[in-house]
Amino acid sequence: MVKSGMFIVHSIVSINILFILFCVPCVSRRSDGWVGLGCCELAMSVECRRECKQAASKNDITKICKKDAEVSHIFLGSTCCSYAGRHTTCREYCQAIFRTDSSPTVSQINAVKDYCQSHSTQLIGCVGNYTKSYPIRNPIDSLYCCDRAEDAHCQVACRRILRTLSTEQEIMEGLIEQCRSQPLPQDPMWQCFLGSAQPPAKPHEEPLPPAKMDRAKLHCCSKANTSLCRDMCQKVSTNWGSQTWQEFHQLCEYNVVETQLIACLADVREPCQLGCTGLSYCSNFNNRPTELFRSCSVQSDQGAMNDIKLWSNGTIKMPFMNIPVLHIRKCQPEMWTAVACALQIKPCHSKSRGSVICKSDCVDILTQCGDLKRFHQGQTPERICELLSPVDDPESCIPLHRYLNPSSLAHSARGEVTHPCNPNPCPSNHLCQVNRKGCPDDFNCQPFFCVPGCKLGDASDFLVPMDTRLQVPVLSPGAGGQADCFEVCVCGASGRLEDCKEMPCVDTSKACVVGGQRKSHGTPFRVDCHPCSCFAGETICSSRQCYSPDSSDQERQRFTGLPCGCPDHFVPVCATNGRTYPSACVARCMGFKDHQFVYGHCRLNEPCSSKPCQRNQRCVPKRRVCLSDATDFPCRQYECVVRPAGCDSQLDPVCDTDGVVHTNLCKLHQSGKALAYMGQCQEDCRKPQPVCGQNSETYNSVCEAFSDRVAVDYEGPCHAVGAGADYAVGSGCDLVACPPPSHPHCVPVTPPGACCPVCASVLRVLWNREQMNVFAKLDRDRPVTVQDVLQILRLHVSVPQCDLFGYLSIDHELVVVIAHLDDRPTRLQVEACSKEAEKMDSLINYGSPTLVSHAPLSSFLSAETRVPVLHPSGATACHFTLLPLLLLPLLLVAV
Repeated sequence: MVKSGMFIVHSIVSINILFILFCVPCVSRRSDGWVGLGCCELAMSVECRRECKQAASKNDITKICKKDAEVSHIFLGSTCCSYAGRHTTCREYCQAIFRTDSSPTVSQINAVKDYCQSHSTQLIGCVGNYTKSYPIRNPIDSLYCCDRAEDAHCQVACRRILRTLSTEQEIMEGLIEQCRSQPLPQDPMWQCFLGSAQPPAKPHEEPLPPAKMDRAKLHCCSKANTSLCRDMCQKVSTNWGSQTWQEFHQLCEYNVVETQLIACLADVREPCQLGCTGLSYCSNFNNRPTELFRSCSVQSDQGAMNDIKLWSNGTIKMPFMNIPVLHIRKCQPEMWTAVACALQIKPCHSKSRGSVICKSDCVDILTQCGDLKRFHQGQTPERICELLSPVDDPESCIPLHRYLNPSSLAHSARGEVTHPCNPNPCPSNHLCQVNRKGCPDDFNCQPFFCVPGCKLGDASDFLVPMDTRLQVPVLSPGAGGQADCFEVCVCGASGRLEDCKEMPCVDTSKACVVGGQRKSHGTPFRVDCHPCSCFAGETICSSRQCYSPDSSDQERQRFTGLPCGCPDHFVPVCATNGRTYPSACVARCMGFKDHQFVYGHCRLNEPCSSKPCQRNQRCVPKRRVCLSDATDFPCRQYECVVRPAGCDSQLDPVCDTDGVVHTNLCKLHQSGKALAYMGQCQEDCRKPQPVCGQNSETYNSVCEAFSDRVAVDYEGPCHAVGAGADYAVGSGCDLVACPPPSHPHCVPVTPPGACCPVCASVLRVLWNREQMNVFAKLDRDRPVTVQDVLQILRLHVSVPQCDLFGYLSIDHELVVVIAHLDDRPTRLQVEACSKEAEKMDSLINYGSPTLVSHAPLSSFLSAETRVPVLHPSGATACHFTLLPLLLLPLLLVAV
């Protein structure tokens, strides 16, 4: 859905009242009922619009358009909107209703009423009949109808079709073909599909409550600053058809004090994504692969052009004010184009994920092009912009001068950074994921996967992958109607949330008092060098070793940067959480008793030597580091596999110790082989060549390290402990031979606990262990592991030239490393990976539902990010500071 406005706060709201214009007026009507080129713009896809314009009659456009059910949109829309006669504005708002396959918003419908009521009651009635048909039911809501098919083959095919196809036409054709039957009312299955039947209630079972309207947006309601907006947010997020939408839209989604709420809702509707291309009107926004945008699309491009058309009438109409302007096609037209395009394409930044025009630009353009004679009494450009664009920080607002000229990368950066999931190539009920595993035969291999998902509510567009565990908010009467009660659900094979279990409610009214100051729930702050966060009245801080500038020379010389000031002696111990600590001193400092660790590296221990499995089972090593309490939820380093076991055809290649690749881990177990590492077998890793990971763990090969989502620190077994703080001196790393950065213009970053710096971005994440324990308990006492968290986080890295690694630091922060994959990356690739890290940092620190909806990730409290610096002296490459031999397999390891 395209949305626009003039200097709108964060420009991320449903501002369809004025500016959603998709097509030019229909210009002619032929004898066969064909309505002319103008109404072809009502089509939803580019292909259909192109075919429509070339057609001589409506019969010629059904070959392509029918697959998207677009013909009905074109002709119904042209019929309704033709009643507008010569009233151009009325016709344009009417056409906006039919230009999208999404449910029309209340503001859109009201705009039609406002502009057309006095012109044509026929148009109002026609549009009303159309809008009453929404919301459209999700195909997966009719899965129960498949059970009524008499043929078993038809039942299976029916379920597959409803889960994979999205349009009614495709589903009908698929069912007719697979079930070999016509849609006759006497057929039980077709009767169910065509009628209004509901799934039968099971005996002695209460009927299921209606699904939430949008539980993803409900996540945002707790971010409201005012009780009014919080209550209204909860109403519009849980009650379909609520008339509160328009009031919420006007009172809250333009309110400058509700910036957190507005930004959160924007993340649900239109998450920030890297890259923009394919625009014709807003062409200055193209070729920007390392910038973030919310709505880089053809529809937004068209919306910006239509905004300019509306504004050219001399008045910018808004829900709470009208701004009179001079002829904008003569007064600074380039600036006005940049305004319209910025508010439609919506660039977003790490500090402020909204898209607000900088105040200085707002004041400048209204001073020069505002029709001051028609301003209301008391109105000035400064006062208007103070309301609409209150910030002037270039990191928190859109500086228009950036988009007054085309990108400098128009022809010089082709293919360096790609965005296979932007725009989204998948059906509406599928998610797009970057393909990092390749294809079995490499034939017609796509750079992305389309995976089925679940929507968080009947009216939600927010999708999560199947089998994902989610934390979703619920309204609890016992909590005063506050959205601080949650349940953990699973995205089931039905495409709906299943197996939901209640979580303990969080009292967000409790504050923390730190140094005499009150910190509200969710507020990040620092105590000395420690990042901290207030969680329901509890102060949670990191356990970093702090360096004080006021320390004496003797104290500074003793500063090791290790917990509890432990010496930097490397005598590794393996704790019960599966993590190798550099010494017993560090392990004790982190809370482990002497009986909870043993000397030596964790990965060198043999977990199956004690034969922990039953006779009919096989013990398979499964090494992991657990984030939940290892005492309450044992962090076993093995799993017991029943043999023989059936294996599905899932593509998740693994390599055994003989250098033979297997389709998946199950196949390897079935063959009786031992796992070497996840992913395709690599020739360079055929012979063991020990390396030290950034987590101070020794791996048999670089492939084994990468398959554990750990980047390599240096060659050879681990023999030194890296500092956890920046100012440590005389650490054991002094004796480590680190390869220098391959390019002198890259200033690298040293991950905490590692010895060697890398030209990569590093995030340090503070998290809540108690929340991790809750998730483990609700998941049948299954521990939450670092690998679990990293695999979810990895889905948020949208550029295939970058990948994600990580580990648990020795002071128990989660360290996430986002690095490029090429051994000689370009400057643009390094910048893209840095931008991915900044995007993830923002999602964590703002508690975005796109991240915290995933159950383990909702325990994240705050993040700090360091990115490598590239000197602007013509440098064209920067290295991951590892030997090329260590990097080459990274391109191929499919994990």
